[in-house]
Amino acid sequence: MKEVFHWYSPNVEQEMQLVRWGHFGTPVLLFPTAGGDAEEIERFHLIGALGPLLDAGRIKVYSMDSVAGKAWFAGQHSAEYCSKLQNCFDSYIYSEVTPAIRGDCDSEDIEIVTAGASIGAFNAVATLCRHPDAYRLAIAMSGTFDLSKYLEGHFNDDFYFSSPLHYLPRLEGAQLEMLQQRFILLPSGEGDYEDIGESWRIARVLGAKGIPNRVDPWGTHYHHDWQTWREMLPKYLAEYA
Repeated sequence: MKEVFHWYSPNVEQEMQLVRWGHFGTPVLLFPTAGGDAEEIERFHLIGALGPLLDAGRIKVYSMDSVAGKAWFAGQHSAEYCSKLQNCFDSYIYSEVTPAIRGDCDSEDIEIVTAGASIGAFNAVATLCRHPDAYRLAIAMSGTFDLSKYLEGHFNDDFYFSSPLHYLPRLEGAQLEMLQQRFILLPSGEGDYEDIGESWRIARVLGAKGIPNRVDPWGTHYHHDWQTWREMLPKYLAEYA
């Protein structure tokens, strides 16, 4: 049921791993939180919560190490370095992970679902927005969508093209037309350490461009933690995957 793949990534210039759980079904690319690795979602029992869907062959879950997220939150690198790494991480996802998932699914054109919590939610939305040719749905839980606070005034092109909040207002053409056929779910608690305002902010940007989306408030009893996400993700994948 579980398999681990390793290879050297020329995009992020380091050894990377991709882990898969499940044997059949809709492929779900599940991004870790900022400091997480590919197996974080298993250690925090999110894979266990998805067990019924995995056992039924409805989904296959893939996850990788959080490279860019670690850099942003470490506070040890320049804004330019983190922005470039975020862009390189996107290239790694699209040109390396996406073909690996499609190869594992034995389909060259299967559409993938993205999901994640916190910084993982940012990556889930960013991946779908940049690559709607390969991804059809994002489930972005308790999202942190504005990383500009880490730039320290050093705004740059790498950051701009990595941040949906910033580039979507000017997006036109075929990419936007395809995005208007996709869907982004933005569930968030309203308890400790949650900021549902982040979800409403990205929702307004998406809505202004005609990109289907929905914010789901879960209330003050749901906090920014794994217990919340273990309830959220099975619900949405059961409904939409």
